[in-house]
Amino acid sequence: MGQCLELSAAVCRIGAYSCFRAFCCKGPPSPRTEYDVVCVGLTGSGKSSLLTQLCSESTDSIIPTTGFSIKAVPFQNAILNVKELGGADNIRKYWSRYYQGSQGVVFVLDSASSEDDLETARNELHSALQHPQLCTLPFLILANHQDKPAARSLQEIKKYFELEPLARGQRWILQPCSVENMDAVREGFNQFISLLEEIDQEHIPSRI
Repeated sequence: MGQCLELSAAVCRIGAYSCFRAFCCKGPPSPRTEYDVVCVGLTGSGKSSLLTQLCSESTDSIIPTTGFSIKAVPFQNAILNVKELGGADNIRKYWSRYYQGSQGVVFVLDSASSEDDLETARNELHSALQHPQLCTLPFLILANHQDKPAARSLQEIKKYFELEPLARGQRWILQPCSVENMDAVREGFNQFISLLEEIDQEHIPSRI
């Protein structure tokens, strides 16, 4: 019941935020294209820290996300409205309820996690890649915590997660990163935005 109340409260906050943007903001709308993106990953993978850094906000008081939160993350050519879903055991079973309307997926994994957590992350990523509402969308997979001594290499992660055979035909990016190297994070997101733009172009009717 507590989780449901938290999720309902979050929905109310989103509604209030939308009204504020629609009626209270002055000036012309942003010329940058906006994309709605869902961000998932286990608790401790670093989702909140990375998004907070991208928004140039303080990371001093970050706590694990319960329910979900939304951030408008600005980039040079686009704004990503990122819906970050909590990664705790009792929340992950509700992830699919919040997939609708997504145009892309950001999956954050802790590349230095325990074997058990890595296996759980693998299962969750496989589930997301095959979900009917996500399977045609571009994926940005962030192999976070690469600054830690126990971090697996990109090749180890690619092999362990079976990305190439599983995601064949899908558009996905596997990007190593850490909060200590935000340039790598931004590079991954810029590539991700390029994929989103490609899909946008494909859906524009051809002119005679």
